[in-house]
Amino acid sequence: MTPAPSVLDHAPVLPVVVIEDAADAVPLARALVAGGLPAIEVTLRTAAALDAIRAIAAEVPGAVVGAGTVVSARGVADAVGAGARFLVSPGWTGGLLDAMDASGVPFLPGVSTASEVVALLERGVRDMKFFPAEAAGGTAYLAALAGPLPAARFCPTGGILPDSAPAYLRLPNVGCVGGTWMLPADALAARDWARVETLARQAAALRR
Repeated sequence: MTPAPSVLDHAPVLPVVVIEDAADAVPLARALVAGGLPAIEVTLRTAAALDAIRAIAAEVPGAVVGAGTVVSARGVADAVGAGARFLVSPGWTGGLLDAMDASGVPFLPGVSTASEVVALLERGVRDMKFFPAEAAGGTAYLAALAGPLPAARFCPTGGILPDSAPAYLRLPNVGCVGGTWMLPADALAARDWARVETLARQAAALRR
């Protein structure tokens, strides 16, 4: 069986989506996919999240929908059961890592220190989320990790904007960045999916 591609390799930007109304999930996902961002992280922060994942998985064939803010084994099971094709956590414990590893889908456990990176590498995990990216040291910190820990690859997320994303993407240990800037609150409130698609296209054009 061919292994699933890394979450880091779908596009230069991974949209981090908070969905309050599951009815918005499909048109939002279609706009992101049309703009060139097929991997979509739906955070498990709202009551609508699992229904949103379920709808995207069923109705948007071009999307690779995943679950973010996964913080428990129950969250892992619920997300995969809803159709999530990857998992993202803000941090990790041994139990959470075991659950994600057993899920059968790719996952990005969150790290913010060198010790956490070393611990994951010991467990055979090489793809990670660096969170909260800007608050935890930003590009300078990730650049410092590249020398002693070259096997680790990251999706930095947290405070990244269009003007700062390119600096992250130039780092050798960054595969993609996570962000929300292509999903402005006013566009979501107005259900302006054309604007979301335009912003997604601009994000997809960023160089890795």
